[in-house]
Amino acid sequence: MKNSRALIMLAMAMVAGLAAVVFASKWLIHTSSSAVTPVAVAIDDVNLGQPLNTNLVRTVNWPTGSVPPGSFTDTKSLEGRVVRTSLARGEPVLESKLAPIGTKGGLSAVIDKGDRAITVRVNDVVGVAGFALPGNYVDVIVNTQAPGGNDQQSISKIVLERILVLAVAQQVSRDDTQPKVVNAVTLQVSPEQAEKLDLARSVGTLSLVLRNQIDGDKLKTAGATKLTLLGAPPAPPPAPAKPARVHYAAGKPPVKRDCVGVLSGVAGSLECF
Repeated sequence: MKNSRALIMLAMAMVAGLAAVVFASKWLIHTSSSAVTPVAVAIDDVNLGQPLNTNLVRTVNWPTGSVPPGSFTDTKSLEGRVVRTSLARGEPVLESKLAPIGTKGGLSAVIDKGDRAITVRVNDVVGVAGFALPGNYVDVIVNTQAPGGNDQQSISKIVLERILVLAVAQQVSRDDTQPKVVNAVTLQVSPEQAEKLDLARSVGTLSLVLRNQIDGDKLKTAGATKLTLLGAPPAPPPAPAKPARVHYAAGKPPVKRDCVGVLSGVAGSLECF
């Protein structure tokens, strides 16, 4: 009798324990599933201007409380979208990093609305020894002849400030920091800046000046000329004063006159004129 009661109590304890395990596992599964959200991330590195497809992105479980704003939960909604900035492997795909819907791939996808892209020819000196890379900012200097008639002189003047480098040669990636000496640089400019840059390269030679990426100050300069570079030449010494000439009035020569004798009766006279 006592053994049967012990067996019954043991069986009830085992059933209660099994039920507790089942309910606990269900609760943990429900809690864990509700604490994560699927987020689309890049499978591999994605270059700037590259269209996305299902082979480049996948979804991973992300803690619900730390899901990045603008993320995507479905990879199909990213089909054909073009990235405006490079994506690293495992990085979430955000709306702020994508070009507008309908944008085709390529460099045009990364140009800001209202701006233009223009390419200028450079060399190892003009291109800052290859350190002007995509994503950097440069100033543009033109060296030309200052207007001023026949006595023109050379002048170097900053004509454009804080211009974004979109590409060097055919490279648009902004992740590479190694300098590259190229013969062409593509810049992002406004329409007015594009006109100035096109005129500047036709009237003189261009140079690019690399600037700090977080430096947004714009300074007005008068330009550098030979006079400002070397200083004004010393004034020539005054010429010695010449003695004044004294003019002496010479005696007037006698005026020659013609005379005629006039006889009137027995009287005569001499008329001169």
